[in-house]
Parts: sequence; structure tokens; C-alpha cells
Amino acid sequence: MPRRASKKRSPKEDEAQAAVRVIRTAVENVERKVIDPAVSAAAAALSKLGASKGGEARAAKLSARRRKKIAKDAAAARWKRKG
Repeated sequence: MPRRASKKRSPKEDEAQAAVRVIRTAVENVERKVIDPAVSAAAAALSKLGASKGGEARAAKLSARRRKKIAKDAAAARWKRKG
């Protein structure tokens, strides 16, 4: 059966075009969000408390040998980036 002339079909989009459309939509939705500065400051303060406790707990749990290996690996990575 022939199609009606008044109904035009849009061209189908391929996977790449669909991915771009999805990303653009997601970015637009994120950009629209407005975060209250007071809420953001409170969240940052809570996060800071948890982060400091977590670091202390991890350091207390590690053995001296493991801490030394972590420090050596970190130093090697720093020197590798500079050179």
C-alpha cells in the first residue's frame, strides 16, 4: 500500500547519532540543576569529616611493610611523570 504524501518519515539515526542525542539530553538535564549553596556547604563539611576518619582508619589498619610499599609506588609514579 502506498504511503500518504502528508506523512513524512524522518531518517533513521544510527548508533553514533543516538549516542550523541542521549549524551546531549543528559548534559542538558544536569546543567539545569541548581544546588543551594547552604546544602552544598553542609554536604562538603560532612564529607570532610568522613574522609578524615576513613584515612585514619585505613592507616591504622595497614602494616608498616604495606605502608612502605604504597609510599615507594607513589614516589616512583611521581618521578615517572616528571621525567
